[in-house]
Order: sequence, then C-alpha cells, then structure tokens
Amino acid sequence: RGESVLLTFNPHPRMVLFTNDAGIKLLSTQKEKIRQLEESGIDHLIIHPFTIAFSRLSSIEFVRDLLVNKLGIKKLVIGYNHQFGRNREGTLEHLREYGPVYGFDVEEIPAKEIDNVNISSTKIRNALKEGNVSIANSFLGYNYSFEGIVVRGKELGRTIGFPTANIEIQDKEKLIPKDGVYAARAEVNGNQYNGMLNIGFKPTIEEGKPEAVRSTIEINLFDFDDDIYGCVIKVELIDRIRDEKKFVNLDELKNQLVLDKSETDRIL
Repeated sequence: RGESVLLTFNPHPRMVLFTNDAGIKLLSTQKEKIRQLEESGIDHLIIHPFTIAFSRLSSIEFVRDLLVNKLGIKKLVIGYNHQFGRNREGTLEHLREYGPVYGFDVEEIPAKEIDNVNISSTKIRNALKEGNVSIANSFLGYNYSFEGIVVRGKELGRTIGFPTANIEIQDKEKLIPKDGVYAARAEVNGNQYNGMLNIGFKPTIEEGKPEAVRSTIEINLFDFDDDIYGCVIKVELIDRIRDEKKFVNLDELKNQLVLDKSETDRIL
C-alpha cells in the first residue's frame, strides 16, 4: 500500500498573483486546514510555498520536477476542472499524457452537486458574504466556523441582560460572513454552548457612520456567566436570523434580543 500525500499551497495563489485583489478571504486558515486534514486520515501533508517564481513553472516542469522527481507519485487524484502550471495551462488531458511517460495513474474527482448546483469555493464564499450560512454549511458538509480571542468590550450588553463575549479574530485573512445576527454554537475551555452572535457595527450603541466605526463580533452565550477574557473561543454558525438594525433605544433593542433568543432556541 502506498502512502497518501496531500499537496497544498500557502499563501493563497491569488494573494501572490493579484496583489491588488484585497477581497480574497479564506474559508479555512492554514491552522484550520491542517486540523481538518489530520482528522481526515491523510498520511502526509505538504504545504508548498507559493511564490512568483513557483507560479512560472510550466505544467510539465511542475509534474516532472515536483510530483515525480521529488514526491515519486504513483497515482494522482485531482479535483474537478483542476488546472495547474504557468497561466493554468495544465489540464486533466495533459496529466493523462504525462502519466504513461512518468509512470503514474490519474483520477479526477467528479463535480459534487447539491440541488443540481456544482459546489465550488467561490459559491461557498458568495453564500457567506450574502449571509446564507445554511447554504454554505450544506455545501461544505460541516458548519462554517472561526475562532478568536475573547477581549474586553464596552459591556453594555450586561446592563440589558444580554452579556456578550467580544471576539477578536487573529487571522485577518479569514472570511467573516455578512453583518447580522446568527444562531451559533461556541466552544470555550473545552465546553460547548448555544448562543446568538452579532457581526457588525452595533448602530443602536455606536455613533457615527458605519464606515467610521470598527466592525465587531460578539456572542451572547446561553446559561453562561464565567470570566473568559483572553480565552480562545471557536464559533460555529448555524443560521442567520436577521439583519443588523438601529433601534430607538436600549429597551427596544432588549425586546428584539428576547425575540432573537427565542428564534435561536428554535433553530438550535
């Protein structure tokens, strides 16, 4: 039996090739990717640096010099519609030509469909940017998540009966979904909790235009009152409840949060 090797790249190729493309955000950080692949049972993971020089390798150089001479592949498994090499010149047809020459077989994983829609990372990103986390989760096959450090906020939520943990995301390249209120599950200090999460600018509390106010992420954990400042918290998004909105006063906000909690309980 041969050993399985997964080859991936870091940083994301678009971040290297299109330096003006600040919009690319990651579905999985490198840390998350490593953890997911460890759980999958892959024997070896290679994270190859993606550089301008590396991007200029022709398809034949990539196969011959890296896959064959360095890794000694006997079977290559690629995703649907995979392209590789300089200017993405290499295709499945090229690999089928190279295989007999260099002694390896090729298998293409077919496109995965849900409700007659081909799944792709672009469609998952777009779903998250639109707040459609339930669709993104169905495409991913697991609940989209992120993690960060619990930091101090203004603690105004505590005054209306909804204390929140403010979350600072450590990896700024991680994709954060559309602003709004979400039903979520969180893990902190090895324990799991249900909660409702807010992403956005807290317009009822913060003065000024949204572009002048720093976006925040905060979660109200149900049946929870521990001090977790400085702790790592992982949040899984289950479904989006509503848009963020500005209320007349804190009492009106509190009344809406009561409704949000009821809806979150129903979802979870």
